[in-house]
Amino acid sequence: MKQEAPLQALAGYLPEGTFEQVIAYITQFKVHLTITRERQSVLGDYRHPYENKGHRISINGGLNKYAFLLTLLHEIAHLVTFIKYGHRVSAHGKEWKQEYGLILKEFVGKQYMPHDVEAAVRESLHNPAASSCADEALMRVLKQYDRRKENHYLVEQLPAGQLFRTKDGRVFRKGERVRKRFRCEEVPSGKVYLFSPVYEVELVSE
Repeated sequence: MKQEAPLQALAGYLPEGTFEQVIAYITQFKVHLTITRERQSVLGDYRHPYENKGHRISINGGLNKYAFLLTLLHEIAHLVTFIKYGHRVSAHGKEWKQEYGLILKEFVGKQYMPHDVEAAVRESLHNPAASSCADEALMRVLKQYDRRKENHYLVEQLPAGQLFRTKDGRVFRKGERVRKRFRCEEVPSGKVYLFSPVYEVELVSE
């Protein structure tokens, strides 16, 4: 389910004070912006022009305002990188990181974001991750501004052996940490998957 976003309605998804700067990018590049229902695997995406279609960006509408802003800026950085380099560079290579960093700098130091979010963003400027999901420190801070869901926690908050349910309804048992992720066993198949510590799941009672 996708929803076309009237430009003025976009203000309701963004932190106060950021609309004018964001809309300047949208109008400059004639972006076709779509706001979607929550998607499990992706927060946003950018598609370059083809067959007479212009630049297209879609963003999850369920994100909190700060996550929405950062995801949108992430995709705008892909757009700018495509304009400058086409397909000659990797999706999240140094060219994209440079463009994303330049765009982010326009939004820091202006009290658009809470102090903890701003601090995490400033830290991420040194080496932006391929997505805010991949930047665990930033993700951990952004999660604090989500609407609290009853009985939902981050994987790292659960005790070892705890059962939990993912968004697609599968049930897992939390295991030990392996480097940066947690080894979790699917019930009842016994298959093992690695979970990010900041992945949100629903607690399951035994």
